[in-house]
Amino acid sequence: MQATPRSAVWRQAHLGRLAELARLRFDARVLALMARNAELALSLSHLAARGKLGASHIQITRHLAEDGSGLTELARQAGITKQAMGKLVDQCAAWGLVERQPDPRDARGVRIVFTDNGRQWLDAYRQAVEQAEAEFRLAVGPEVATVVLLGLEAYVA
Repeated sequence: MQATPRSAVWRQAHLGRLAELARLRFDARVLALMARNAELALSLSHLAARGKLGASHIQITRHLAEDGSGLTELARQAGITKQAMGKLVDQCAAWGLVERQPDPRDARGVRIVFTDNGRQWLDAYRQAVEQAEAEFRLAVGPEVATVVLLGLEAYVA
């Protein structure tokens, strides 16, 4: 039996798929705004503009505690493997966004912390998220934006 066009629609237009497409669009807009941020270190904005810093690197920006995090905890919060997070941390460390420091609470442990450039990156990320959210509100209207935000918060709680 051949699938009808209606039976194929649900696979592309369900909540999970639309939420993922919205996240990808939002993250791309945030990175585009960061690439044009005049306050961001030139080397970092060039990395963002050339697509070297991508949505996967945003995982560190979203989840790294301001006073630092252990690799295992950082990976758990981002929902990725410790090995994958280790590679992201290596890249971000090479670009000067983060560094590894001894964990003062565990002599064998290591904490990942933002560098000064990383804190600048974090501030640029905050500004870009605020602008992207304002653009979303403008595109769909303030009432719809509020309903979407409240609905998503309730759904993920």
